[in-house]
Amino acid sequence: MLALHDIQAAASRLTGQLLDTPCVESRTLSQLVGCQVFLKFENLQYTASFKERGACNKLSQLDPGERARGVVAMSAGNHAQGVAYHAQRLGIRAVIVMPRFTPGVKVERTRGFGAEVVLHGDTLDESRAHARELAASQGLVFVHPYDDAAIVAGQGTIALEMLRAQPDLDTLVIAVGGGGLIGGMAVAAKALKPGIRVVGVQTERFPAMVNAMCGTHHAQGSSTIAEGIAVGSPGELNQALARQHVDDWLLVDEGDIEQAIVMLLEIEKTLVEGAGAAGLAALIRHPGRFAGQRVGLVLCGGNIDPLLLASIIERGMVRGGRLARIAVNARDVPGNLARITALVAEAGANIDEVHHQRAFTLLAAQNVEIELVLQTRGHEHVEAVLRHLHQAGFQARRV
Repeated sequence: MLALHDIQAAASRLTGQLLDTPCVESRTLSQLVGCQVFLKFENLQYTASFKERGACNKLSQLDPGERARGVVAMSAGNHAQGVAYHAQRLGIRAVIVMPRFTPGVKVERTRGFGAEVVLHGDTLDESRAHARELAASQGLVFVHPYDDAAIVAGQGTIALEMLRAQPDLDTLVIAVGGGGLIGGMAVAAKALKPGIRVVGVQTERFPAMVNAMCGTHHAQGSSTIAEGIAVGSPGELNQALARQHVDDWLLVDEGDIEQAIVMLLEIEKTLVEGAGAAGLAALIRHPGRFAGQRVGLVLCGGNIDPLLLASIIERGMVRGGRLARIAVNARDVPGNLARITALVAEAGANIDEVHHQRAFTLLAAQNVEIELVLQTRGHEHVEAVLRHLHQAGFQARRV
């Protein structure tokens, strides 16, 4: 079993090879969720993910013969970039097998770190099997993304840094996919501070570790915005570590994660991917579990597709009432649309879109339904706009 000395040895190997990222309190988030929130900014690593730690620790321990042969890994995301980058730094050949559906930007980024990318299979399992075949046929060292003691020890160094920076932490809240991050961090944290509470977080769509640990049978989905923790089968090593060291398990939904991404972007001015926001999502979803505590969160990655981010931001504005759609019924006569837009302006809202609907409506002939998408200051402001329209004699409602 992994022990504290393994993680401390990993920390020594990693010194000078990657960032000791900041771990600081977010006062605004603390006020919003009812506990003291301390953020570990792993999204500031060179490849924007904690995965560098395990990859660097694993590669640093290869013997000369293994270095000469090279390594192979299977990943569609952060593990691929971590292995590719540190292999390039250390002068080691790296072959990365990625599923054919992997977005082109991730493929090119991995190639940019000097790796040979092989696109194979339509599923992660097919890609993994091919990576194993390449390891056997070419004598390459297979670098597993999470079920490897050296990988887990590298990830565990995060807990050493967090407790050095914030020794009074009561709880660590950690996103879980294959379990390498929580396995390593839990070993280190419990050894240094036995009374600390370790909480694992998974998305409701990929609850494999929760099912394994709690004996539940939550159904597994097919996709999530937290693709970094979308793992169907957690590692055997990590399950054993989790049973011994993890105190509690929580599930979050897609909306919680979206909200957390937007909050971190707006409040902390930091960009995280879905998996990186899972810890904050747990605090949003289950505030009573953490009330009054000093809670450490790992912002474990910042690699998010720009189009997905744009959609999440827009949906967040809708949830916050800062982007609203209203419908106004009016007589279809010249000047009415101008009157309506003037009233909206008087109420202090900005018009984003206008849809003038004559045919697809149940209103009487010579009437029109005008849909407006508005930029507002929040839900109360939307209600104020509607009141202003009502006072002017228009029927208006929120859609």
